[in-house]
Amino acid sequence: MFQPKIPTMPQPTGLVTPPAAIQPTTITPGTPGPAPAAAPAPSRSVVQLTPGTAVALVGAGTAVVLVVGVVLVSLLLAVAITSASVAVCAVVLPSLIASDAKRH
Repeated sequence: MFQPKIPTMPQPTGLVTPPAAIQPTTITPGTPGPAPAAAPAPSRSVVQLTPGTAVALVGAGTAVVLVVGVVLVSLLLAVAITSASVAVCAVVLPSLIASDAKRH
């Protein structure tokens, strides 16, 4: 009852016929059509990197890095301030509750 039963591969039933042989067909060349017109190869525009564009790229990259850095530092600072305020509340609230209980 607790022995696993391994399924067996079903055997084909009935007559099994081998696949039919495919006969090769001959290709007869027809009359050649007009030759397609050769399209001119599209010329790729070459970007010239002048000293002015290099300085602009470096400046843009520096600005992006600075902006991303400022945003990340701002997020980290917000998390730090929030956690500090929660810690202060966790220390002050029990003290307030205890002093309020002593007054009554």
